[in-house]
Parts: sequence; C-alpha cells; structure tokens
Amino acid sequence: MKLKIPELSLVVLIGPSGSGKSTFGRKHFLPTEILSSDFCRGLVSDDENNQAATNAAFEVLHYIAGKRLAAGKLTVIDATNVQAEARKPLVALARDYHCLPVAIVLDLPERLCQDRNRGRSERTFGPHVIRQQSQQLRKSLRNLQVEGFRHVHVLASPEEIDAATIEREPLWNNRKSDHGPFDIIGDIHGCFDETKALLERLGYVVDVTTTGERTIAAKPPGNRKAVFVGDLVDRGPNTPDVLRLVMGMVEAGTALCVPGNHDVKLLRKLRGKDVQITHGLAESLAQLDREPAAFREKTAAFIDDLVSHYVLDDNGLVVAHAGMKETMQGRGSGKVREFALYGETTGETDEFGLPVRNNWAAEYRGPSMVVYGHTPVPAPEWLNNTINIDTGCVFGGKLTALRYPEKELVSVPAGAMYAKPAKPFHPAEFQTQALSPQQAHDDLLDLADVIGKRIVTTRLHHNVTIREENAIAALEVMSRFAANPKWLIYLPPTMSPPETSQEGSLLEHPAQAFAYFRHEGIPQVLCEEKHMGSRVVVVLCRNEDAARRRFGIVSESGICVTRTGRRFFEDLAFETELLAHLREALDRSESWKEFDTDWVCLDCELMPWSAKAQELVKRQYAAVGAASGAALRDSVETLKTAAARGADVASLLERSVERASLAEKYVTAYRGYCWPVKTLADIKLAPFHVLATEGKTYFDKNHLWHMSAISRFCKGSKILIETGFIEVNVTDEASEQAGIRWWEELTSRGGEGMVVKPLDFVARGRRGVAQPAVKCRGPEYLRIIYGPDYSIPANLSRLRSRGLGAKRSLAMREFALGVEGLERFVRNEPLRRVHECVFGVLALESEPVDPRL
Repeated sequence: MKLKIPELSLVVLIGPSGSGKSTFGRKHFLPTEILSSDFCRGLVSDDENNQAATNAAFEVLHYIAGKRLAAGKLTVIDATNVQAEARKPLVALARDYHCLPVAIVLDLPERLCQDRNRGRSERTFGPHVIRQQSQQLRKSLRNLQVEGFRHVHVLASPEEIDAATIEREPLWNNRKSDHGPFDIIGDIHGCFDETKALLERLGYVVDVTTTGERTIAAKPPGNRKAVFVGDLVDRGPNTPDVLRLVMGMVEAGTALCVPGNHDVKLLRKLRGKDVQITHGLAESLAQLDREPAAFREKTAAFIDDLVSHYVLDDNGLVVAHAGMKETMQGRGSGKVREFALYGETTGETDEFGLPVRNNWAAEYRGPSMVVYGHTPVPAPEWLNNTINIDTGCVFGGKLTALRYPEKELVSVPAGAMYAKPAKPFHPAEFQTQALSPQQAHDDLLDLADVIGKRIVTTRLHHNVTIREENAIAALEVMSRFAANPKWLIYLPPTMSPPETSQEGSLLEHPAQAFAYFRHEGIPQVLCEEKHMGSRVVVVLCRNEDAARRRFGIVSESGICVTRTGRRFFEDLAFETELLAHLREALDRSESWKEFDTDWVCLDCELMPWSAKAQELVKRQYAAVGAASGAALRDSVETLKTAAARGADVASLLERSVERASLAEKYVTAYRGYCWPVKTLADIKLAPFHVLATEGKTYFDKNHLWHMSAISRFCKGSKILIETGFIEVNVTDEASEQAGIRWWEELTSRGGEGMVVKPLDFVARGRRGVAQPAVKCRGPEYLRIIYGPDYSIPANLSRLRSRGLGAKRSLAMREFALGVEGLERFVRNEPLRRVHECVFGVLALESEPVDPRL
C-alpha cells in the first residue's frame, strides 16, 4: 500500500500503545523528523515512562514541532494521539504554519497490542489502558477529516503495515526545479491587444487561428516561459481571447498562471454561485455569453485548477497575484490562498470605498524575489526584493512584464482607458515624485536588521560572523557619528603588513610582501605608492537629480566619508568645492559618458594627513615629539656636564644622544605629512580604485585598468594626482630587485612606502581569495607608528615577533564585506541589505587587533 503525503506536512501517528508507531516511524522517516512523546518525557525528567512529566513533555514536543514547521521541515509526531483533545493542538499547529496535517492510523486488534506490551518491561500499566486507547481510537476514526486532517491513511493489520510505503508528493506550488528564464506579465483584465503586443515585444510569436474553432497560440523565444500573475478577466474589451491565449499557453507548457481575485469571482459565477456583478464582471459575462457553453465550462475548469502561487528557480522567485509573505511561501492552506488572492487588509475602507491594505512588502525580509500585481501602480518599483507589476493597463496605463532573471522591465501602453478606476490613477504624476517606494522606506532603518549576532553571506569569503558585542560598537558609531546612511554604500578594508624582515634595521621590506604572493601562486603584482594621507571614499553624483533618483538624497550631490563612515569634512562648503572640482574633471575627461553613469564611487587617499588628523597630530605625535626632544636635550646636556667632571656616564650619554637623534627623526617624519590647509589648492586627492558606477562594479578589472581609468580624469588637475606604480613579476629576481629599488627611492625621499597588490583586483590564492593588498612601510614612517626608539635593536627584536594572523583575517573579512555591500547596492537591493555589510565592517573594526599593524 502506497501512502501519499505532502512533502511539507505534519504527520500524526495515531494508535494505542503497542500498535508499532515507533517502529513504523523509524522505517519510513528520518530520525530527525520524528518527535516522540516518550523521548520528550525523557528530556524533561530522565524517564521516558514518567507519566507525571507528560504535560511538560508535550510542551517541548509542540515547541520543537513549531520550529521544524517554521523551517519548512516535515515533522512526524510519535504519540498515541487517540484522543481528539490530544490531536486538536497538533492540527492548530499545522494551520499556524500553513502546513497540511496528515493522519496515519495504526488500527490493530487490541489483543495484539496487549501481547506486544507484555514483552516490554518498561510498560508497567495494566491492560485496561490499551483497552481504553483502542476504544478512543474507534470513536475517532470517522471524525479525523472533520477535525482538519487533509489526508487520512488507516492501516488495519500487521500485513498492511509491513506492505505500506511512503511517497512524498511535492506541493502543487513547488516548481523549484523550473529555472526559466521567465517573462512575468502583470494584470491583463481583458486587454488582449496589449497582451499580444507585449508578448511580441518579448520575442514570442503569437498565432491567431480564425478558421474553424478560434484558437490562439504563442511560441516563446528559446526556452523562455511566460508567467501570468492573474486577473485575466473583467473590465477590458476582450476577455475571451485573453483566456484562449493563456489557457493555450498553459496547456502547451509554455506558460504558468496563478489566479487573481477577479478570476475566482468569475469562476464562482460560472458555477452558479450568487455574486455581486461589480468591478467589470458584467463585461466578462456579456463577452462569455457570446461564446459556446463548452468554452465557458473549459474556462471554469481552468480557473479552478490554478494554484495560489508558485515557488520557482530553487526558491529564487515567487509569483502570486497579490503577493506572498515569506512565512507562507511554498505552503498550502486556506489562509495562503486568501493572501495570494487579496493580500492583507486592515478591515477598513478608504475614501474611495476600497479596502485599506497592509503594506506587507515593507516588512518583507525574505531571500526570494516576489513578483505580484493586484493593486495598480503608475510604474513598477522595487521594495525589499518585491515588485508590483500591475501598471493599470485597463485604466489607460501600461501592461508590464518583468524578465527574470534579468530583472528587465518591458511595457506596452494601453490602447485606451477601458474602465474608470475607483481611485484616481495618474501615471504622469509618478515622474514628479521625490523618492521611490524603496527610498522612502529606507528613511527608517530597522534596528533588528543589524543588531545581535549576525552571519553575513558573501561572495568572496562565504560566511562572515559578526559578534553581538561588535555589532553594538558599530551601532554606536553609526547612530552618533556617521554620515547620512544612504551615502554609506562601501567602507574599505584594513590592510595587513608583510611578515617582518630580518634584514638589518628594517622591520618591513618588499621581499616579504613579494614572497607572500609568490607563495600564494600569484606571479604578477602591482606596487603602488602609499600616500601618507587619510583614506576617503568619495560618492559623487553628476547632479542633485541623480542623487535623489539613485540614493534618495535631496539637496546634496555627493560626499566624502572616512573609512569608519563619518563625514570627512566638517566644513561642508569646502567639501562642496572639492566635489565640484572632481565633477569638472569627470566632465572634462568625458568619464560620465565612458562609464555610462550619473554617479561614481571612488576609493582615494586625501593629503595632507593633517587635513583630517590635525588634532591627533597635536595631541599625540607633536606632544611626544616636543616632550622627548626637550627632555632628551636636557638629559644630554646634564650628562655632558657630568662626564666633564669625570663621572662614568659614557654609555648612558651615548644612549641619550642616540635617543635624542631618534626623537628628531620622529618629529621630521610626521612633519613631512602635515601642512596647513586654507584653500582647496592645499588639498591633494589621489584616487586609486574606481569601485562602482550605475549598474556595475569594477572588481573584475585588474589594477592596471584602474590606474589607466583614473589617469584620464586626473590629467589637467592641480588637486587630483595620479598614484605612482610599478609592475613586478615575483618569480623573476630582476623584476623583484627593481621593485625593491623603487620602494627604497620612495622611502628615502620621505615617502610612506608602497602597497603591493595582486594584479587582479580579486586574486585566488592557494586556499581561496588572497589578501587584496599588503602594505610595506618605510623605516621612518614606522617610527611614527611604533615610537621614536622602535629601531633600537632590542625593541626591533621584540617587534619582529608580531603575529599577522588576526590582522590578515580581519582584512580578508572586511574586504569580502565591502565588495558584497557594494555589489548589493549596484543590484538595487534594499539599503538594509547594503548596511548589513557596512555595519559588518564597522563591527569588525572593534575587534582587538593591534592598530599599529
């Protein structure tokens, strides 16, 4: 006997003790799918037969069952379940999670159950218990379907139990194995001419046969498939031909269709139900009255067979008429079907007599794209990975299709206004709205989207874990100090230094950086001059209209932010002047046209260091320099006086003279990176990455491409400077030596050092993605970082034992998060998805890693 059960269901085993429920469960289901009341008694009392623990055990059982059903896992309840009051909470649980309850009844003779129990030493109850359970089971059998069990299977003998097999059937809405590509078409409402025009624009060949029985067929381009979101009927001029077309395509396997509320209402009327003839139903009935009775019956059967919604492409796409919450996707219940047809309403009506709808899409957080219609909108707009493509064709708007997975919208205009909407519908007004629905929704960020322990999935580094305590630190920075969050689409990663050098008095040397990439199997690297400035991410729009349209920001057209998400300049007029200069450079070089964009995100270094770090220089570096210089000068003079009097202070004097010299070098080192900034001419901005423009990131371009692209708009500017670089083959000794000499020249004239990057922006090493960059700093710059005396042999020896594991791990995770966040932004994902990555970078910055590395 084959027992068919839905793939997602709550299976309730029913039978008296000794009927073999546990044995049956172990034979047909995974151990993790079975929840046994005996096992739960053991969990709460250490005794599976402790009847006093029954209530607590079932609380645990119901809780675990709820968690499994919420996760979409089939769940089997192994308990006697012979009483209606025991089954009632299980049916309610299945309904709560929109799953189908299934009863499998093991109805064996009472005597057989008694005999089996006598062989089980742990069963100490008398025969009256099984007798009572058998009686309760008999009374229950005829009422199981009334109780709400959609599938009931009764096995009445050991032979039937032994012969039974379980077949799990996919739910009707499960089309996960159908990968498309799809053309999803919005509410048609009887507009056949527009439907034909839209299909032809999408590449379908529509064939209308008028000889004999009228038929309409459509052949798709390639392996594409149409998906209709329902509301095929009512209001429009040609409902019958729309039905012919869609029914023919569904029958031919070239289309899918979900029902709309208008379709279901027509079905009820065709089946003789008493319905109100409103909202365009009269037009459909009049048109169908001119068709043969067989056509009307075929229409009714077609609508009756339609499934509430479809889950397609491995959960990547969900199509429903009025939308679908994440908790309802891929499930089957009356509530799921009702939501698919009507959405969610408050029970109130607006001034036009229409139901007030809850905006479920504003709260949607699911990974599946949801495409729907039902409520006409002037233009389709994305909101939290959902999109309404009902653009009111029947009201004089457009008929719209979404091409999936391309996410391309294709529309054709309505031939006329076939019906007057109850609520004013003015597509022209859409062009003047200040913000898109997604941008308006992003004005209010949800704390729940970023707080607590989070695991962020990235393309480059799989999962990145953000600890709760680090997320709190990021929230502090973001809420108190950050720039407008809508500008924060990318934060750059930290950089790791190379392994320490054992060469002379050097702590860092290019040889170790080259060795790292050689070890990773990456032969070509680019060495870029490391400017001693401050890291700055520039997001620049061509004009304020572009900023409003793409970022949802009004009255601004760009920003400079630090690597911790703060606005770089407190003087906004100064920032505006700098951005205007950069915009002119992009205009002059025709870079806007080259990149086909009206915004750009650049990774840059801004000089001087003191432009941002003036207070830090005064409080920390200048203070150290002044104090050490004054103290050591006095010490040297005192020791010289003592030596002149014959005191044995020669070695102490020598050390003090050396330390005084090192203190002077320290002051000279940091002064080289400071100069007064009074006008824009005092600023130097060195872009080194073109990160993203509209519709594209540039992580697939190598660093030579980035240098070339930047060079084109830096030319002719006194503010923008190009970054010097040299290409090195780390498998060629002569090439390596040329790179080392270049570094020595940079550092000898006061440069900070260089950054060694794999030629490819994202380079694969021996165990995944390699470090995106390794900084190799010069000895005098390191004096600023580690202190004036760092190069004394004893100190240098101690510093050479520094570990890089934590720093490199941090750099890799931040790099992956930065890339992921910017790619999400370019894909037009909701801001909360972008900020998940931005918050992640900020959170990781609070990890306890030596900041001097």
